Amino acid sequence: MSRIKIAHEAPISIFNEIESITDYSYALVHLFEENEEYYFRFRTAAKIGREIILDNSILELGEAFDSKRFAHWIERITPTWYIIPDVLENYPATISNAATWMANYESLPGKRIGVIQGKTYEDIKHCYEYMDKSINVDMIGISFDYSYYETLVPHPNKYFSWMLGRVTLLGMLLRDKVINTNKPHHLLGAALPIEGKFYRNYNWIYSTDTSNPVVHGLKGIKYEENFGLYTKESQKLFTMITSDVSDEQLELVKYNVEQFRQYWNG
Repeated sequence: MSRIKIAHEAPISIFNEIESITDYSYALVHLFEENEEYYFRFRTAAKIGREIILDNSILELGEAFDSKRFAHWIERITPTWYIIPDVLENYPATISNAATWMANYESLPGKRIGVIQGKTYEDIKHCYEYMDKSINVDMIGISFDYSYYETLVPHPNKYFSWMLGRVTLLGMLLRDKVINTNKPHHLLGAALPIEGKFYRNYNWIYSTDTSNPVVHGLKGIKYEENFGLYTKESQKLFTMITSDVSDEQLELVKYNVEQFRQYWNG
């Protein structure tokens, strides 16, 4: 069984505490331009050799961060990995963006992550094959909240649809020999904490990121033992990036983080 690397975004006030109990750092590029201290924390992490994934902030902004500015920050931070600008659930636009990015920014520092997008299984499969074979990205990213999951695994609780939908999708891609098991994969976000228990034998899953245990800890919500949660707070962590955190909140965040790690890595 492989060990999946885990990162959790956290407010600046507890950044160091959360970094000390996670496996790598996950940065949102748009916050570099909004908060100097946020940038400084990640620049320091890069200088000491900590592994960093730099996200194009598409989930937070609704569209990927401006490509020229993104390239600028990649050069300044020199992350281990960065996510090529994609377009939510739009397969043709995502591969077009990727082709343009490769033509203009192939020499940037860091390894490239290509996130798969699409509204149907065929879209997702074709997008995967393009990222893997046509431009040969270094890692493949799979999101937690494709609308396709709700069609694939209908459930009254959409978070169960998203969780089981990604589990099912990965199984289908394996069945159809689409998954390149020689290439690392990153799972973006998590609908429910328990999802990691399904991946204990997937040695090709390299990493995941989610603010789930942190957001819920800040809101005073404790994970249930052996399961976590049945639902999910809608607030995104980036809106809480400058929050002050009490000792009680921090202890609850740490508890949730430890539980999350148990679910994913045993």
